Amino acid sequence: MLTETVSQYFEGSIRNNWDFKALSDYKGETLAYSDVAHIIHRVHSFFQAAGIKPGDKVALLGKNSARWCTVYLATVSYGAVIVPILPDFKPADVQGIVTHSDSILLFAEQSLFDALDFEQMPILMGALRINGFSILAQRSDQFVGAVNESKLDKPFDVNPLKADEFRLPQIENDKLAVISYTSGTTGFAKGVMIPHNSLAANIRYAQRNMPLNPGDPIVSFLPLAHTFGCAFEFLFPFTLGCHITILTKTPSPQVILQAFHDVKPALILSVPLVVEKIFKKQVLPIISKPIMKVILNIPGINRIILNKIHTKLFNAFGGNFKELVLGGAAFNPEAEHFFKKIKFPFTVGYGMTECGPLISYHNWRENPIGSSGRIVDTLEIKVDSPDPAKVAGEIIVRGENVMYGYYKNKEATDEVLDSDGWLHTGDLGLMDKLGNIYLKGRIKSLLLGASGKNIYPEEIESIYNNKFGVAETVVVQRNEKLVALIYPDMDFVKNENLSNDDLKKLFDEYKKEINEQIPAYMNVSQVEIHQEEFAKTPKRSIKRFLYK
Repeated sequence: MLTETVSQYFEGSIRNNWDFKALSDYKGETLAYSDVAHIIHRVHSFFQAAGIKPGDKVALLGKNSARWCTVYLATVSYGAVIVPILPDFKPADVQGIVTHSDSILLFAEQSLFDALDFEQMPILMGALRINGFSILAQRSDQFVGAVNESKLDKPFDVNPLKADEFRLPQIENDKLAVISYTSGTTGFAKGVMIPHNSLAANIRYAQRNMPLNPGDPIVSFLPLAHTFGCAFEFLFPFTLGCHITILTKTPSPQVILQAFHDVKPALILSVPLVVEKIFKKQVLPIISKPIMKVILNIPGINRIILNKIHTKLFNAFGGNFKELVLGGAAFNPEAEHFFKKIKFPFTVGYGMTECGPLISYHNWRENPIGSSGRIVDTLEIKVDSPDPAKVAGEIIVRGENVMYGYYKNKEATDEVLDSDGWLHTGDLGLMDKLGNIYLKGRIKSLLLGASGKNIYPEEIESIYNNKFGVAETVVVQRNEKLVALIYPDMDFVKNENLSNDDLKKLFDEYKKEINEQIPAYMNVSQVEIHQEEFAKTPKRSIKRFLYK
């Protein structure tokens, strides 16, 4: 167990940054660190009056917002267990998660709550609005009395609290902090039990290794109910005393870039998909022109052009960031090579919910192409392979970040956590002598070619996804042959006025071109146009098991 605790991180940051801005909704409400302290104090008073004890489960259902963050902070710092629910879950799934997690209280957005059937969640004592804490539903007079007694739903701007008086309960690191329900690509959601120790380990590592300073601005647009966004766009910068601006709606790349322009964040956390779209829309059309290909091969002139592209991209991300950290999926090789070529300050990390989430990271100056960084200092790693540098094997980790297991699901827990505490990630990868990790794909996605060689469909999909007119791709195997299912980029189709026949011809040309670039055993024999966007998990991972 670590000696540092989440409570210490929260308390220290709030007291040290009392008068500074903490959380802002983009073009909306701003809360200072002192405001956050007042809300936490009120919520703790309510918990006590309502009879909520440390260890009790509290569900949180809402889109990203400053008030969402205050509920999270208040619950975890009280010692209760937060159950953040992605707002993309269907009402029946939300009700199932609330019940399965044994949550006795629900904080929710009004519109999301209205879609629920309160009677289907009988264990709840009541539900409160995230914004304003008014009662949405209740089952006891004690609940109503607790709201009134704590003045939970009253304005908090007048309060006797002072910075040097603010204290939080000290919660031991072995206590459960979060149950994170994540819907994987192969089935229904499991509740990942994340202890305080895991949160503290992720915060400590980020503070020591990621380029962010107190007071720096941050833009948060990843789902806060998921561990990646929560840990590195919220908890880590909050504990440093940063000002976090939160995009409250599911943002398009255009909205994200506008927020970057307005806020000028010092550190950017993203998923490859967002950056790949920017690369495809803003960079690829320039460097793909025949004349530009010639110019880029002329020494001296090419550097001038590349520097101009670097400046354009850097400014597009706000012009003030020290590093762009990508996680959640593999980065497109073509985009990665180009970004390395122009010396763009980006790096690729690796994690999973079960590690709260960080497994590996390395700074952009030293992280080699194709790598997802090096194991963090709170974990140890093994690659289950006779030659980890050359033959891919399952990545296995153990240490401070690792979950306790899946809530009320011993069978699933035993499948991934062995008796020695090693977490079997289900990810295949390589590791070189320096400890750099190279992800290849998921074990469950692995295909066996007719020649007996392993095929990682994600590698092929990444190449197709970088082509004009392609939104996303799923490679499947039929009768020992590879078939690429392609969902077209509808904006491209509309702008180019393409028919289905035009698309089929274009995608067949891509197939021929790509097959010439990759080994024969990875060649796609057929391309099919998929008319609808692929079904996805709330984390935006494709549900591969649905496609054959």
